[in-house]
Amino acid sequence: MGKTMPLLKNPCHPGEVLAELYLEPLGMSAIALAGQLKVPRTRIERLVKGETGLSVDTAMRLAKFFGTTAEFWIDLQRAHDLARAHETVDLSDITPLPAA
Repeated sequence: MGKTMPLLKNPCHPGEVLAELYLEPLGMSAIALAGQLKVPRTRIERLVKGETGLSVDTAMRLAKFFGTTAEFWIDLQRAHDLARAHETVDLSDITPLPAA
């Protein structure tokens, strides 16, 4: 079977990372970033507020603009989504397949 990645205890939403590590130090608003990324302002505003998840399109745009990688941004979203799922998804009625 596949190897599982360890979960971070409480991973940040990618919008929080964007706001605290990128926008605030630059003194840049979500609206200004949206203009630079050529996306609707609401996309970045909602992302920064944690109201929406990060799309692959936005990850690619952030990577290009900030000189990071799309994988960096997608990994933040994946870690956040998995942590939330572990809190809410009930798997108690699933019996694992026995090892051969």
